[in-house]
Amino acid sequence: MASSNSLLHFAAKLLERAVANEFSDLNPDQRREAINTQQRFAGLAQAQARRQAFRGSMVWGESKGRQYLMRSAYDKQGRRRQTSLGPRSPETERIKAEFEQGRVAARARWDSLRLVMDRQAAVNRALGLGRVPLLGARIMRALDASGLLGGAIRVLGTNALYAYEAVAGVRIESGLTATEDIDLLLDSRARLQFVATAEEETASLLRVLQQVDGSFERSRERYRARNRDGYIVDLIKPLRSPPWRQDPVRLGDDAGDLEAVELEGLAWHESAPAFEAVAIDERGEPLRIVASDPRVFAIHKYWLSQRLDREPIKKPRDLRQAQVMAALVAAYLPHLRLDGDDLLMLPKELVDAAMPLFRAP
Repeated sequence: MASSNSLLHFAAKLLERAVANEFSDLNPDQRREAINTQQRFAGLAQAQARRQAFRGSMVWGESKGRQYLMRSAYDKQGRRRQTSLGPRSPETERIKAEFEQGRVAARARWDSLRLVMDRQAAVNRALGLGRVPLLGARIMRALDASGLLGGAIRVLGTNALYAYEAVAGVRIESGLTATEDIDLLLDSRARLQFVATAEEETASLLRVLQQVDGSFERSRERYRARNRDGYIVDLIKPLRSPPWRQDPVRLGDDAGDLEAVELEGLAWHESAPAFEAVAIDERGEPLRIVASDPRVFAIHKYWLSQRLDREPIKKPRDLRQAQVMAALVAAYLPHLRLDGDDLLMLPKELVDAAMPLFRAP
């Protein structure tokens, strides 16, 4: 019996070492510049928001012999909108002058920070900090710019690993992060909020993808888009219980848009706390990623690896990703506990089964 216990202990130690080798700490230079990138990205985002506040123009228009101050701007659908701010007067002249001064200052601030970020990107490339594949990064930026990321859409699957490693300050072994696709979770609750603030018939994930790469087309599987190079985007959503409960499958009313496929287990991700990070793409440029909680990622991957109906070729990678992410949480994110109320969406027996994975290597 003692010999058997020794063998089990030895096997456990070998597993811990193997898992530990799947990620490595950033060196001091990389860590410093990763922090600088996050801070500069936050400053650039603020400058962009300020610049957006001054989009369009203010001009004098004439009606019935009187001049009026008109605010002119284009909406998200590219349509020109004009609003009257009142007849010409000392007050409207002041408003126009302050708008023009503010617009010049906001643009100058953004230009200055953009130059700083260009230099930072070069430093990031030199230090080997670039991680997120370019096409995936461009898609996530487009989702962010459209207001979808972190609202109606979360990033799931392998691309979420880039968010987790960025916060932990490590690099996960490339064999576990290599991917030619991206999984996007449709949160039907947030989707309703999104279409309430946009033209529902113009809300379209496929159009967002085509702004990134015009070769994206919906495939025969309506939940999937594919570009000319074979890169795949899947729109997925939770399988509801009871099965007769139906949620929207699209962002809006565009019949040609992607239609989310229902998958079991995704309700855990939908209900999990959001996890936001600033990662760095292969060119050294930062981007925002919003995924679900890394604990839920690890436990969901473990659950997938144990399912009898899971494709055998995928199960070893599922388990490896579960082991590595659980070890990363234990070693670098210990404040994320497994006994908190924020994980009550997970079955207790599943959490108990996955618990041994959450050991610091």
